[in-house]
Amino acid sequence: MSYTIAQIIPVIKAKPLQQGSDAAIEHILLDSRKLLFPATSIFFALGGPRRNGNLFIPDLYKKGIRNFVVDESFMDAAVVNFPAANFLQVPDTLQALHLFTAFHRQQFNSLPDGRQVPVIGITGSNGKTIVKEWLYQLLQNDHNIVRSPKSYNSQIGVPLSVWQMNSTHNLGIFEAGISQPGEMQQLEKIISPTIGVFTTIGEAHGEGFLNIRQKINEKLKLFVHSNLLIYCADDPDINDAVNTFKNNVRAGDEDFQLFSWSRKETATLQIISIENKGTQTAITTVFNDKTIKFSIPFSDEASIENAITCCCVLLQLGISNATISKRMLLLRPVEMRLELKQGINNCSVINDSYSADINSLTIALDFLQQQQQHPKRTLILSDILQSGKSSADLYADVAFILQQKNINRFIGIGPEISRQAAAFKNIGETVFFSSTTEFKQQFHSQHFHNETILLKGARLFEFEQISHLLEQKVHQTVLEINLNAITHNLNAYQQQLSPGVQLMAMVKAFSYGSGSFEIANLLQFHKVDYLAVAYADEGVELRKAGITLPIMVMNAEETTFDVLVQYSLEPELFSFGILTAFENYLKQSGITNYPVHIKLDTGMRRLGFEQNDMEALCKKLPSTENFKIQTVFSHLAASDATAHDDFTQYQATAFLQSCELLQKALGYPFLRHIANTSAIHRHKDLQLDMVRLGIGLYGVDSNPAMQQQLKNVTTLKTTISQIKKVKAGESVGYSRKGIAAKDSLIATVRIGYADGYPRLLSNGDGKMLVNGKLAPVIGNVCMDMTMLDVTGIGADEGD
Repeated sequence: MSYTIAQIIPVIKAKPLQQGSDAAIEHILLDSRKLLFPATSIFFALGGPRRNGNLFIPDLYKKGIRNFVVDESFMDAAVVNFPAANFLQVPDTLQALHLFTAFHRQQFNSLPDGRQVPVIGITGSNGKTIVKEWLYQLLQNDHNIVRSPKSYNSQIGVPLSVWQMNSTHNLGIFEAGISQPGEMQQLEKIISPTIGVFTTIGEAHGEGFLNIRQKINEKLKLFVHSNLLIYCADDPDINDAVNTFKNNVRAGDEDFQLFSWSRKETATLQIISIENKGTQTAITTVFNDKTIKFSIPFSDEASIENAITCCCVLLQLGISNATISKRMLLLRPVEMRLELKQGINNCSVINDSYSADINSLTIALDFLQQQQQHPKRTLILSDILQSGKSSADLYADVAFILQQKNINRFIGIGPEISRQAAAFKNIGETVFFSSTTEFKQQFHSQHFHNETILLKGARLFEFEQISHLLEQKVHQTVLEINLNAITHNLNAYQQQLSPGVQLMAMVKAFSYGSGSFEIANLLQFHKVDYLAVAYADEGVELRKAGITLPIMVMNAEETTFDVLVQYSLEPELFSFGILTAFENYLKQSGITNYPVHIKLDTGMRRLGFEQNDMEALCKKLPSTENFKIQTVFSHLAASDATAHDDFTQYQATAFLQSCELLQKALGYPFLRHIANTSAIHRHKDLQLDMVRLGIGLYGVDSNPAMQQQLKNVTTLKTTISQIKKVKAGESVGYSRKGIAAKDSLIATVRIGYADGYPRLLSNGDGKMLVNGKLAPVIGNVCMDMTMLDVTGIGADEGD
């Protein structure tokens, strides 16, 4: 489905600044890094906290983009620089994006063949993405479904999701999330759901609302035109709000129906029993006076609630009881993010092997492009099912995208993709297999070395078998890093920055234990301005891995001067001793204007020039041409503590006075930075020219309100080696410190104090999540093992 510029102008209420040739628009572009089809794309120049989309117009024009939507900050006279382009000016480009995608959604209310495409809209605090993905798993055999990719549920994610709709789809499933009042009205117009689903309510993203009730009421605005709303009546806040919504907002609307489920209240779907059977849960319900029984392969409470919600949707869509029982047992865990794992022969493996469609393929390829540790990129792709396009057109599009994304090797698996092998002739290296089994049979003849491999397969092809072959066999205790959470946390702090303020990200000490290259690569992709490491060897590793951002080294040593220069690393100079030594090295090497950073000690009493050094420093620095001062900075000792705000202001005053002296002495500008993680939001007046984001990037902030906005980055996981039955009164572990209070099940897990799990967590002071439930430590933590009381949890060996 495409739209002409002439059609778009009245829809988004635009003023044409310049009109070139009319164009058929098939693609929306918001991110200049994701350009694929320049001739048929329109770029919405969205404003951001740090960069306006107008900045990317010249580069996009060079790459062939000819259609732009700009706001009133765009200088009208600038259009002469882009003579062949269409420029549509609007007061607000985000609002224009909403109007355009809402117009697109309206086309599916009455298609030329007379069909109306039903759309399921999902909101709530938790479970939105799980319910959406499970509905896709449960309904994909009956419907050609368009759905939100991953967790695209924001003011930008929702328009991009709905834009995917085309005439081949006969069901849409979209999720919507909001963080403050007034946002849902916009998303409702874009999604326009015919069936509504309200999952749960909780504290997530609650800082923008007065209370839980206001948040529920705002979320319910997604359903102001829906025919049906599915929800759990067991939450009194939700139940009361939904009934008030029906009686007030939808009063007199006979087309609007409620579909509730409950374990204790009278409801459309009555829950009779929920029985835990180890790794499965059996659920018995009554609907329309008929008993419906089904089991799910999960035992945690959240999965049970999400599965019941999905059952309600299936019943509403007319799916038979027998089919529901059969399909529910086949539900699979939903990976909320792309997984990057160590592979064999120094490879990296991105596992996205549970779905294959062209939209999620594009997202996965974007993630692949961010990974620069290997120059070679390989894609293993299965047949794409139910695309709505002819095979020739579908795989021609896929081949074009792969060329744009610089895929070096392509492995196609499936009968249809194999028949279209000729479409991929311009990819450097290609090979095709009719099935996953055939690939496995010839696996040893396929050489995988020093490359990043993306697995993208429809569930039918069981690519987990290929993943098992490619992934390096690892210890069963792992620290898992969520790169999506890193991106989320980065955005949370960037939104706090004043316009023009730059950001330096701290990736010292192996990125706070999270993996130096992987984090740095992500930060480079998201265009932070500077990185900082503790020692030169950390910077060298980043350079070897392909990181090109400026890198400040905080503890420069004389023995590392060679590698500093060799790898273009910028030292922090904190004393006259290190300053003079580096100056002498540069003189001997014939190097001038080398970038350095001056550290001032204003009260931290760690590294840095002191106040009484300033006169000598102001004489020294202008006397040498070997240095170019990039930044001058200091470190706040207590920016997180209200009790020490006076001291923070003392430090800031001393720092600014010293910067003023240095500025006069040097005669050229430099960047000033003193704000660390806490100061970014607590002392916004100290953001100056740049801020340094450290521990906050990794999900920790001392301010409760800010902490609530952050996502957890790291999860430490291990597995159960053995489970024993222990009788009441028997002891567990060293020194017999653990005594079973009753007959118990004790699990031994593969982690101990040698792995960093401290002995302080012994005997009930520590707990671990087992199948979503807290299990206390019993007895003393051992060197490489710990015992847990898993009584009543339903755990198995290997969990």
